[in-house]
Amino acid sequence: MFDTLSDRLGGVFDKLRGRGALNEQDVRDAMREVRIALLEADVALPVARRFIDAVTEKAVGQSVLRSVTPGQQVVKIVNDELVEMLGGDAPAELDLNASPPVVIMMVGLQGSGKTTTTAKLAKLLREKHGKKPMMASLDVNRPAAQEQLKVLGEQVDVLTLPIVAGQMPVDIARRAIESAKLQAVDVLLLDTAGRLHVDQQLMDEMKAVSAISAPKETLLVVDSLTGQDAVNVAQSFGGEVDLTGVVLTRMDGDARGGAALSMRAVTGKPIKFAGTGEKLDAIEAFHPGRVAGRILGMGDIVSIVEKAAETIKEEDAERLARRMAKGEFDLEDLRTQLKQMQNMGGMGLLAGMMPGMKKAKQAMAASNMDDKVLVRM
Repeated sequence: MFDTLSDRLGGVFDKLRGRGALNEQDVRDAMREVRIALLEADVALPVARRFIDAVTEKAVGQSVLRSVTPGQQVVKIVNDELVEMLGGDAPAELDLNASPPVVIMMVGLQGSGKTTTTAKLAKLLREKHGKKPMMASLDVNRPAAQEQLKVLGEQVDVLTLPIVAGQMPVDIARRAIESAKLQAVDVLLLDTAGRLHVDQQLMDEMKAVSAISAPKETLLVVDSLTGQDAVNVAQSFGGEVDLTGVVLTRMDGDARGGAALSMRAVTGKPIKFAGTGEKLDAIEAFHPGRVAGRILGMGDIVSIVEKAAETIKEEDAERLARRMAKGEFDLEDLRTQLKQMQNMGGMGLLAGMMPGMKKAKQAMAASNMDDKVLVRM
């Protein structure tokens, strides 16, 4: 989702790297362009201003300007400040350190992907954290909302609270906690009702559920495609309930990225997860350092390795390696590798994670080379 911003910043830093020496005015001119790029990416003005001031203060120092590679030094400073703006070096993890069932309350506006994210998170907890999760829908307003969560629960093989018609959200929350205790559930995810806009009825309902369930985590799900509105929503919710983190959905879209870049700085709440697609396994922990690397065109090799480990069986990889070493690689082997690439997210996603692949990714887009080609193969 940071393609436009990445292209703009790449152009600025290519100019800096191409110059053998820099003076203070060169740095300030470059930072002016960076500031414009951030604002065009829908980053909040106060956040962009603080970021530019911090980078400029460090970049105009004599130790940078007189270094052998001043352009690279400036890029490093920008990278460090980006990581800090996004939340620091380490990802913010879920706090599950409590007596089971640990309650996670999911909140957000209608249409943000909250219910699907609840199922994605439950699947992640079961498969990667070895937990026994359970989901309960507290949405009595949206037609078929509870039925939707039940269907998703069947798809991800996670328990869901049986539906009882006519119950109010607070009563459903009480019943969910009791049911979770009886079934030795580790983590209980409460999918609260969404609204088309922030209103007092929604806030009062959330506060009542929170008082009953005492959630260890209260996660706000926001749509990253809404840009600065996502940050405004986070501020509104944060003023009413004690948020512990944010989940940004549709991070695989073509939005400008301002929500991700502004969220931590404006709300003070960490981005804990990012939704990266429609599939129920398309959710990943938000790593500020990796995201900063993608924005600056440095790639994200660690994420590629993790995706490969999750989707490619070790014995299959060894078999293909042996065949290639013997010169026996054929079209069937190529088809297997293309399918593996597709399972890892497709050519576009992988190209965006590889250092120096920006031009190759642009060439693929210009030639209409996409994953549909792989499907036909």
